[in-house]
Amino acid sequence: MSYTGTEGETSAVFRRDLDPLMLGATAATFVAPGSVTNGQFGLYRWDMDGPLTGPGPHFHRSLSESFFVLSGAMRLYDGKSWVDAGPGDFMFVPEGGVHGFRNESGEPASMLILFAPGAPREGYFEGLAELAARTEQERAEFMTFHDTFWV
Repeated sequence: MSYTGTEGETSAVFRRDLDPLMLGATAATFVAPGSVTNGQFGLYRWDMDGPLTGPGPHFHRSLSESFFVLSGAMRLYDGKSWVDAGPGDFMFVPEGGVHGFRNESGEPASMLILFAPGAPREGYFEGLAELAARTEQERAEFMTFHDTFWV
């Protein structure tokens, strides 16, 4: 139990008009980052317009990741194979689980990504845009710092 009061409290957080971070053909919206949820979870919306976008197989040591497809056609990697996913489909990946996702259709697709606990993924997403300009060693250090391990 993390709340021990008896009357409840006014503590809700309302956010509107969130501006997405543009990562090429992907718009990443920080709906509820860990800084807003007291580190309990991080919720992000990914809106992807073709061409092929999304990360290949990887894993995280300290957080789980969940995917919920809102619209369009997505491909989700479950550690064994790429699975076709559409609106309403969901995938949970515990810590250490190999996973990936991508939009191969060339058509718009959207999904929600939930990280738990709410690790500060914003720095990872913001850093992706400048990653190409870094050395191989700097890219490896960036990935390790952000708990992302490619397989």
